[in-house]
Amino acid sequence: MNSPTIAVALIAGVLSFLSPCIFPLIPSYVSHLTGSFVQDNKINVEKKLLLTRSISFILGFSVVFVVMGASASFIGQFFAGNREVVEKISGLLIIVFGLQMAGILSLRFLMVNKKWGNTGTSKKGNLSSFVLGLAFGSGWTPCVGLALSSILLLAGSTETMYSGMFLLFVYSIGLGIPFLLLSIMLTYSLGILKKINRWLPLLSVINGWILVVMGLLLFTGQLQKLSAYFAQFTVFTY
Repeated sequence: MNSPTIAVALIAGVLSFLSPCIFPLIPSYVSHLTGSFVQDNKINVEKKLLLTRSISFILGFSVVFVVMGASASFIGQFFAGNREVVEKISGLLIIVFGLQMAGILSLRFLMVNKKWGNTGTSKKGNLSSFVLGLAFGSGWTPCVGLALSSILLLAGSTETMYSGMFLLFVYSIGLGIPFLLLSIMLTYSLGILKKINRWLPLLSVINGWILVVMGLLLFTGQLQKLSAYFAQFTVFTY
């Protein structure tokens, strides 16, 4: 596993969290997870409860993403004999996803949304938060779907199934840690949402162009050269 790919997976996770279709709704997510409410311009909830519910939620969608990574890697290994063709196709798809996210393209079939808020349970607890995380991981929103699909394509081009799983684990960290940090901040003030919200369109464009560059590297075979270069600095392999 090479450093550039890992870095892109982490950045994609962070920028997915900051996407216009997730970030503004964080207070609603937190309220739904904890059964809390907004009072005095902040979410009124016990921090210990918030931490346990949020971690359960993060673990839920992380499990789904890691399983997806394993599946993508397995499919990639199945087509290992035609790896060059698979990489070129994956590269082109990642470029398309990136251009869509950057606003250059507007393909309607890439804007499909799934509802994830209804898990079929009204009880609030760590288990229901975990199930809600599973539902979130399974029902992608458009912004997460484009970034996540790109990372899955990268996972499909990795050499082992564990590499693909690790790549999606890194993506989950990038998505989960900001969620946890912002959830805690919202118990102090909702003002941070307004400050960050103005930057969301720019961040979406940045995320899109990062994916375009990664897609070009994969399509041209330069990603393998970068992998070979960074391999000499890597202590661990996956």
